[in-house]
Amino acid sequence: MDVSVESADGLRRRLKVAIPEDRIEGQVTDRVAEMARKVNLPGFRRGKVPAKVVRQRYGKQIRDEIVGEVVRSSLQDAILQENLRPVSSPTIDELSADPGAGVAYQAVFEVYPEVSVPAISELKVERPSAEVADGDVDKMIDTLREQRKNWVDVERAAANDDRLMVDLTGTCDGENFTNGKAEDVPIELGSGRMVAGLEEGLIGVTAEEDRNIEVTFPEDFADEKLAGKAAHFDVHVKTVQVAELPEIDDEFMKGFGVEEGGMDAFRDEIRTNLGRELEEALRNTTKQRVMDALIDSGSLELPDALVEGEVGRITEQRRNELAYQGIDPEMVPFDSAAMEPEARRRVALGLLLGEIVKENEIRPDPDSVRERIETIASTYDESDKVVNYYYSNQERLQEVESAVLEDQVVEWILERAEVADDETTFDDIMNPGQTVAEAGAN
Repeated sequence: MDVSVESADGLRRRLKVAIPEDRIEGQVTDRVAEMARKVNLPGFRRGKVPAKVVRQRYGKQIRDEIVGEVVRSSLQDAILQENLRPVSSPTIDELSADPGAGVAYQAVFEVYPEVSVPAISELKVERPSAEVADGDVDKMIDTLREQRKNWVDVERAAANDDRLMVDLTGTCDGENFTNGKAEDVPIELGSGRMVAGLEEGLIGVTAEEDRNIEVTFPEDFADEKLAGKAAHFDVHVKTVQVAELPEIDDEFMKGFGVEEGGMDAFRDEIRTNLGRELEEALRNTTKQRVMDALIDSGSLELPDALVEGEVGRITEQRRNELAYQGIDPEMVPFDSAAMEPEARRRVALGLLLGEIVKENEIRPDPDSVRERIETIASTYDESDKVVNYYYSNQERLQEVESAVLEDQVVEWILERAEVADDETTFDDIMNPGQTVAEAGAN
């Protein structure tokens, strides 16, 4: 067998394989002899059919089968011989298998890149630290009150932060797009949840008033039939309501599991819960910064097949998230190009982390895996059954092992990298990229 490898674009390889005719003919002869012992043909006793007759009747079929088998087996042998690591199944082209001429073909595929792990000791990582301050507790108490607010009818003109209960009908290009009249629709003025222009057009309205409002849907609106188009709303306002926040009394605190100890115990409970959230967020932020440092340390050529596969996984993940929220994924367009940067990042990190694991023989710690599974199981009533399920399901167990292994690699890097402390605040960690006002609004 003659084998040669050519480099095409990037990580694509073209593997040329030539197999001599004697190898094919030898297997054809053996297969004909085997078939002659088993085949039933008119005029011949079973097992007594001459090989020449079998070859005349079945020769082409037998040769085609042998060629297919030889191509598959020789391809694997050639890949091993040339020490290649295909990313996906090779594509066979230019197959030549004329009788008497042997077999020749080309296999085209992408290979995994050579991954060079940067010098970990030269990586610079800022490890964030923060504490829960009294002001953070105050903000959370305000948020809890906001979540339990009551809406009370008022007899005055509507203003920002009021809520309206309305019936509305929407039309675009003369066609109704609200399934007739949408009734008892809550609209919170100033929230920005409705299409631009609708909330603003209802400022100053009073109960039992009707208004006609013209709007234009944004170009990137989820429903393509409305995207970028002008529309008309007929709105009937039923009530104008103002928010009434609950008092922080024993009844309010009892709703959050604090039945004694008063305000001090309530604040302590909130501080403890915020502390747990902060600890998790600090861990995730640190991991993110480690990954950023790893990615920024150099360039890595990525196989298109891996990136395309990751784009597919991200798309499926987004679709599942929408479905979980009760949104039909078919109504939302997905732009593969917009997902490619995240996909490329994931693929690059997977290759780098995999190489670190291999080079340093890092294995998932069984105790940490057990602890992670027990933490997951603790949220269910029959936790023992959940633990047993994870250990009996290899796929789910591997998911946990992969997560634990990733955390171990992060800690391994932190032990060797140049790490500086970054003192920050609860808000900066929990609401990255937001202003204080934006964080409070959420």
